[in-house]
Amino acid sequence: MSVSVTFWGTRGTIPAPGAGTARYGGNTPCVSVQDTEGHCVILDAGTGIRGLGQALRGSAARRLDLLLSHVHWDHIQGLPFFPPMYGDDQEIHIHGPTPVGIALEAVLERQLDPAVFPVPRTARSARITVREVSAGSTMDLPGFRVRTCQLSHPGGALGYRMTPAEGGPAVAYLTDNELGAGGATRVPTRWRDELTTFVKGAALLIHDAMYTPGLAIERAGWGHSSAMEAVALAAAADVGHVVLFHHDPDHEDSQVDGMLALARAAAPAGLTVSAAHEGWTVTL
Repeated sequence: MSVSVTFWGTRGTIPAPGAGTARYGGNTPCVSVQDTEGHCVILDAGTGIRGLGQALRGSAARRLDLLLSHVHWDHIQGLPFFPPMYGDDQEIHIHGPTPVGIALEAVLERQLDPAVFPVPRTARSARITVREVSAGSTMDLPGFRVRTCQLSHPGGALGYRMTPAEGGPAVAYLTDNELGAGGATRVPTRWRDELTTFVKGAALLIHDAMYTPGLAIERAGWGHSSAMEAVALAAAADVGHVVLFHHDPDHEDSQVDGMLALARAAAPAGLTVSAAHEGWTVTL
C-alpha cells in the first residue's frame, strides 16, 4: 500500500506571506496523508488547512481524521476556515492531546466565540467529534494505524507515526519538538532513546527544524530544534527521508536554502534531506 503526503502549510508561529517566503510558503502547519483507497488523515490545522479543504471539495471522502500535535495558535488557527466543517454530509474526527487546565473540545469551541469569530456555530453543519489522546497510545483509523509519542515542547505536544492498515511505509510527524538540552527538563531521562525507537525505520520523518544551530542555543527551552538536530535524529533512527518543517517566520527562502544545504552536508549516505514547501506531494 502506497501513501501520498502533501504539505499545505509549512511555516511556524505565525503566517508569513510575501515575496521572500513564496517558495517554501507562508501558511502555518498542515499536512495530509492519504492512501490509495482515499482515506485521509490530516496533521494539524494551521492556516494551510484552508487550501486542503478547498482541494477536498468534490472528494468522495466523507470521513476525515484530524490529528493535532497541540493547540498553540499556529496549529489550530485555520480550523474555523476549513470548508468541510460546513458540509452537511461531512464527518470530522479530531484527535489531540489534553491542553493544560482545559478540555481539548473547549479550546476549539472558544475559537467560535462570537467575540472573535463572526460565523454562528449553527453554520458548522458537519458532524464533529473530539477525542483526547495520550502519549504511548495506538489508534486504528480508516486506512491507518496511528501511534503517539511525547514531544518536548512548552505545554506538551504529541508526535504521530502513521502506517497503512494493510502494511506499507511509515510516516512520522514530530513538529514543535526540542531535541537540544534546553528541553530536557520537560521529558523523562530516557526520552531521546524512546523517541529514536519511535521513528526507527520510518520512510519519511517530518521534523521541526525551525532554528539555525546558533538560534537553537540562544532560544534553548523554547521548544524547537535546528535542522542539524533533526538530521541527527533521522540518522540515528535509520530513517530514509527527513523533511525539515515548521520554518521560522523570520527566515526567508534564501535562509531556508542555507539551512538545507548545511543539513544535507551533515547527513550520512542514504539519508535524503528536504525542506517542506507548500503544494509539495511525496509519494511513498
